[in-house]
Amino acid sequence: AGAAMAEGEALVSVDYEVSGKVQGVFFRKYTQGEAKRLGLVGWVQNTSHGTVQGQIQGPAARVRELQEWLRKIGSPQSRISRAEFSNEKKIAALEHQDFQILK
Repeated sequence: AGAAMAEGEALVSVDYEVSGKVQGVFFRKYTQGEAKRLGLVGWVQNTSHGTVQGQIQGPAARVRELQEWLRKIGSPQSRISRAEFSNEKKIAALEHQDFQILK
């Protein structure tokens, strides 16, 4: 084993759900694009109750960046009222190959 990873480099997994005007505004596509730009993996999907949910995995510092993006920015036409994060945990390895939009 090499040196311990810095805190910002530790891999984490976190679930998210974003409420507001987030369906029909390309929110999933923009989330996927932002996640890929940050080098993160996971997924995003619309829910039956009008929110967008998913999971993010990657280096903690990058995950924080996407959490901020989900909380404050989103897609250009979206209106985010709330972003909730849950089940955050450290993981030994990524559980997804890439960042997918699920139907």
